[in-house]
Amino acid sequence: MQQPRSEHPKPQMVRDNWQNLNGEWDFAFDMSRSGLERNFTETGSYTHKITVPFCPESRLSGIGFTDFIPAVWYRRSFTLENTAGNRTILHFGAVDYGCTVWINGQKAGEHRGGYISFSFDITEFVVDGQNTVVVYAEDDARSGAQPSGKQCEKYASYGCMYTRTTGIWQTVWLETVPGSYIKGLKIIPDAPNGTALITCELVGGDGATLQAEAFYNGKPVAEQTVKTTGNMCSCVLKPSELYLWEPGNPCLYDLKLTLTKNGVNDVLNSYFGIRTVEWKNYKMYLNGKPLFQRLILDQGFYPDGIYTAPSDEALKHDIQLSMELGFNGARMHEKIFEERYLYHADKLGYLVWGEHANWGLDITTAEGLQNFLPEWLEEVKRDFSHPALIGWCPFNETWDTAGRKQNDEVLRNVYLVTKALDPTRPVIDTSGNYHVVTDLYDIHDYEQNTELFHKHYGNLEPGTLPFETHPQRQGYDGKVPLFMSEYGGAAWNPEDTNSESWGYGNRPETEKEVLRRYCELTTTLLRSKAFCAFCYTQLTDVEQEVNGLYTYDRKRKFSDRVYDEIRAVNLQKAAIEEASL
Repeated sequence: MQQPRSEHPKPQMVRDNWQNLNGEWDFAFDMSRSGLERNFTETGSYTHKITVPFCPESRLSGIGFTDFIPAVWYRRSFTLENTAGNRTILHFGAVDYGCTVWINGQKAGEHRGGYISFSFDITEFVVDGQNTVVVYAEDDARSGAQPSGKQCEKYASYGCMYTRTTGIWQTVWLETVPGSYIKGLKIIPDAPNGTALITCELVGGDGATLQAEAFYNGKPVAEQTVKTTGNMCSCVLKPSELYLWEPGNPCLYDLKLTLTKNGVNDVLNSYFGIRTVEWKNYKMYLNGKPLFQRLILDQGFYPDGIYTAPSDEALKHDIQLSMELGFNGARMHEKIFEERYLYHADKLGYLVWGEHANWGLDITTAEGLQNFLPEWLEEVKRDFSHPALIGWCPFNETWDTAGRKQNDEVLRNVYLVTKALDPTRPVIDTSGNYHVVTDLYDIHDYEQNTELFHKHYGNLEPGTLPFETHPQRQGYDGKVPLFMSEYGGAAWNPEDTNSESWGYGNRPETEKEVLRRYCELTTTLLRSKAFCAFCYTQLTDVEQEVNGLYTYDRKRKFSDRVYDEIRAVNLQKAAIEEASL
């Protein structure tokens, strides 16, 4: 069997010495969560085979079981050589939700959170030759105690809730590193000064040196060597040739980092972009120029892999489909996307907003904070250095639940912590509702009457918003930019026979009507002086939700003329782009 998803899963931290563990694993359901008592860590009965990194609910896993799965077990062997003097790190792209790992029968670590990457140093547990890894995962999308995004809390998919994902759903991989190595990397661009601050988290860094080298199209443009002490070190690179990253022109520098101690090198290959993001004067600016964000809602679901793209090319293809229609970015919606998606966004010049999968988590009490914040902090840390990422939005549509209101302090504290970790990007506390404190005031409005939509938003001056979607729960203070972060969403799929399929508002009868709505709604936002961005719902259909611009399997659903018109409308110059700086 050809190994699935064989590409390096972490493109900003690449070493030559790594081993991809995707492929066939032993697998067992644990419906009663009794596997630990039944000794699944060593001799349990694994009755199935599964293809990792695809979840057991997916067709690509080879299983395709879509009922609720309380817990699962995985097992496989791997071979190591020359472990003496080196360290072995076991990485997981993501495991939903609570995860425990054993190596050769010994517990190696635990992790909570279904969306973010994590790793364990398993040096003390492995030997030269054959080793065995066992993974246990628990998941409960109905608990209210874990972010689960658009994973359905009922037996069957309905509305905008879709097939669940349990267990391993991103690449599992091993890395062999020296005793002193680079554990983490953070890159802060400074375009006005033409520099990039490189900060490395180290293991065994005392008495070492770090050499940082930057290249542009293979040509050396910067180099710096510093001595290291403790577990952190930094250096500033000032390329001799300055090229700025921007949409459609994604200039990137290659980065080579070499940590040397006692004559042993740890070599890490990465990349970075230099650009600035600002939000002021009711606009957003990229590299000092007003930027109108023409975004699409991307939910990151796939008919055969569910949460997991079937191939790296499929990740890239989604971005290309969007860009072909004149969009310059996406909201990565109700899901923390894998790093390969951000890599392709960086390479293609495609703007993205980072979001967590907060649906499924009860935030009417302070307990919501402790179940949300740790994983969100891991996400902000992991994806900080991607130039394509231009803003954070930890929550989406935080509705009041069970007769109780959202806990505003949960949103406030997550906003403040996010700003403390990353003051370089805007933070939206909760997309759509209900705002507490935010750098952009974003709105969700699926009004299909284009005249009424224009009446509400079409002739606004900066700092004004007479119409409010939730006037009893929030209000615009007139101080920050406006962002229509969800709109449109009209259903269209003539070949669809599912009686449960749906879109927002009344269903159009012709594709001509879909196009008219798209053009008039979008032009209203582009020509308004009050808006700095829009995000149309959505890129593709997802299961029974058929309001995508493409089908669920990424095929065209409209005539070529419709796509040409959508592109032409999107590429109109926005009002804020015409105004003087």
